Amino acid sequence: MPKRVDHDERRREIAEAVLRLAATEGLESVSLRHVAAEAGVSMGRVQHYFRSKDEMLAYAYEHQARRHEQRIVERLRAAGAPPTPRDVVRTVMTEILPTDEASRASWLAGIAFFIRAVSDARMAPVVAAGGPAVIELFAERLDQARAAGELAEDADPRQEAVILWALVDSQASAIVIGGRTPAEAVATIDYHLGRLFRG
Repeated sequence: MPKRVDHDERRREIAEAVLRLAATEGLESVSLRHVAAEAGVSMGRVQHYFRSKDEMLAYAYEHQARRHEQRIVERLRAAGAPPTPRDVVRTVMTEILPTDEASRASWLAGIAFFIRAVSDARMAPVVAAGGPAVIELFAERLDQARAAGELAEDADPRQEAVILWALVDSQASAIVIGGRTPAEAVATIDYHLGRLFRG
């Protein structure tokens, strides 16, 4: 019998190659041929799954976001007990931080996509959607915490959600340039969450 081809898996393999190149070389010099070589497949296979470089880059960026979501869900499930709003917020924030080689590569790939989005109108909306999505997730959890009496009385969930995103973004950037250690960044996040949440 002919071997069944998992097309989604092949698209993911190509996306992983894009992300590796983005983390190590940026995206300006990345071509379909370059990605094919990194993925160990033919140029024709890359073109079979992606009609253009823009389509391939958008898929890779969204693939990375899905990978982050999967890791967050796995970490929360591993804790055993149902997660509190604070647990969810902290897990998301610490997942974003570049605390090891894999998460550092993810952060650097994200920077490469950001740089491309600055000058590429087609990529800009794809990348721009990431921050607001995280902010909305934070705001929803903070609303839950306020309803449960777990949030500081004077905290505005929407404004605090923006501050949380700004905090994790700044700490991640500081880590990759050597201005802070991962442990220092996590300690700052825990300090802020300790002031934001009651108990």
